[in-house]
Amino acid sequence: MSSKKKVRCTVAQALVRFFGNQYIEIDGKKRRFVLGMFGIFGHGNVSGLAQALEQNPEYLKYYRVQNEQGGVLAAIAAAKHLNRLGCFAVTSSIGPGATNMITGAATATVNRIPVLLLPADIFADRQPDPVLQQIEQPCDPNAVANDCFKPVCRYWDRISRPEQLMTSAINAMRVLTDPVDTGAVCLCLPQDVQCEAYDYPYEFFKERVHRIDRRPVSKEKLKIVVEKIRSKKRPLMIAGGGVHYSLATEQLREFVEATGIPVAFTQAGKSALRWTVPQNLGGMGVTGTLAANRIAKEADLVIAVGTRLMDFTTISKSAFQNPDVELLAINVSNFDAYKMEAIPILADAKEALISLTEELKRCGYHVDKAYEEEYTRLVAEWNREVDGLFSCKPEDGSQYLPQPAVIGLLNEFLGEDDVIVNAAGSVPGDLHRLWRSKGPKTYHVEYGYSCMGYEIAGGLGIKLVDPARNVFVIVGDGSYLMLHTEIVTSLMEDKKLIILCFDSEGFNSINSLSRSLGSEGFGNELRDRDPESGLLNGPFHQIDFAANARSYGAIAYKVNSLEELRECLKKAKQESETTLIHIKIKRFSQTKNYESWWRLGVSEVSYMPKVQEAHRKMEELVKTAREY
Repeated sequence: MSSKKKVRCTVAQALVRFFGNQYIEIDGKKRRFVLGMFGIFGHGNVSGLAQALEQNPEYLKYYRVQNEQGGVLAAIAAAKHLNRLGCFAVTSSIGPGATNMITGAATATVNRIPVLLLPADIFADRQPDPVLQQIEQPCDPNAVANDCFKPVCRYWDRISRPEQLMTSAINAMRVLTDPVDTGAVCLCLPQDVQCEAYDYPYEFFKERVHRIDRRPVSKEKLKIVVEKIRSKKRPLMIAGGGVHYSLATEQLREFVEATGIPVAFTQAGKSALRWTVPQNLGGMGVTGTLAANRIAKEADLVIAVGTRLMDFTTISKSAFQNPDVELLAINVSNFDAYKMEAIPILADAKEALISLTEELKRCGYHVDKAYEEEYTRLVAEWNREVDGLFSCKPEDGSQYLPQPAVIGLLNEFLGEDDVIVNAAGSVPGDLHRLWRSKGPKTYHVEYGYSCMGYEIAGGLGIKLVDPARNVFVIVGDGSYLMLHTEIVTSLMEDKKLIILCFDSEGFNSINSLSRSLGSEGFGNELRDRDPESGLLNGPFHQIDFAANARSYGAIAYKVNSLEELRECLKKAKQESETTLIHIKIKRFSQTKNYESWWRLGVSEVSYMPKVQEAHRKMEELVKTAREY
């Protein structure tokens, strides 16, 4: 239907007005969806989107970040923390500003988190070509840097005419609010088109409410699931991020308490239940607990809820060794529900858990007492193991602290609503195994893409949308060196973070992994080049991370003992601005694998005996895994 009433504005002005008037609704609760825009202005967007945001700040609040990738990562963390019921846009100039966002786009799409990317593009009319930062392809003038976004986005378009914005913006919202196919959405904006005026229909700017309809489990599938559960003796549930995103944490607790079925968690699913719930086995898989992995090994039924069943969760498809095991996958995504030959149950996690709990209660179902006693004993044994790891002490006089002991101190110190943030290195494994979550949304680890540099930017994103909470960021020295500049943004926005810099003098996780595969940690330690050997085997390169943070205006401490760390945490909580604590971490002090392994390629031919042995061991382990 056409309208006689028109609004004359530029493409950039129309875009800002449109996305500022989008809402999302679930369970009768409506909220604004696009909460603001991160970005850096340069040639391509400084006279388009920048002008539009400056002219009409009431539509989208602008946040000036220090790195385009940092802006995308902050946007991802905010949307993840909001259970995908809100998102941010991120804008950049053309060229390097745009391609800086590609890593963030991949992180969003892998994790199924909505983010709207608005990179500037070259002139649509091509008159001044080649412009500064333009990549030229002699055989294809349409191929430019922004085409790199295509494989890492759920939706991609180039707005080469003003009127194209209308259908593209509506499609962008379709994807951003889709519970199944959400991820990064990229609208490339040629700089001349951004500034071009057009008479848009008034209806284009009306308030739009995007309602999420919960998909119930069908009667036929409900019957199948109930019959499978009742016919098995050792059922196990694996809960993924979908439990959070469907707002089903309370329904999960009611299900496991009513049935006695134990539950293990993916990284994205962790914190859906308090660690004290008796049926909580903790993390599942390569970075999982001994209790979860032993129960999984003998399980005869695995009920996967809201998870992608990635290699870390399934121990490279070897976690379930019972010859009679069957898999049920409850998921809104057809693609995920069919993995590992599971019986697909296409349903919203909350709806499915409610229906299952009601039906199993009606049947009087509960797991056998012997099975309940078995997993209860394993959980108790695991808790004693964690207590021991938390209480380990550094060597006498050493400033290098054991990583599990530092994590244990943090776990004890954090309050009921405080949030811990991490993404990469050896810390995600230790957090997944050891962290005792005190409530939903207190554990935030990005492990779909395990993006180094996510941590500080991610903490900023969470703090922006949930300012009342204390946000504690654990970042390794490797991730810190890659991307730490959003410390500046946190200070500019008065959004306090408490940053724990775990300094293990290199890439501790990959260093350890390298050694487990027969190498000697080649290239993974932060060492100066030795002038005599010509190799990177000189002294460790020492960095004062506290001094670096202070140079930005943050408060910073360096600790040499667990006692000093405890005191500095108390001080940090009282400070009014972002505070960093520099902690030396003992190399290779992270936890072990606990009857799990991870498939990696190991050199088939080598003159190094340890590599030969590692290849032989990997070949044997692969034999225990499903082929597909």
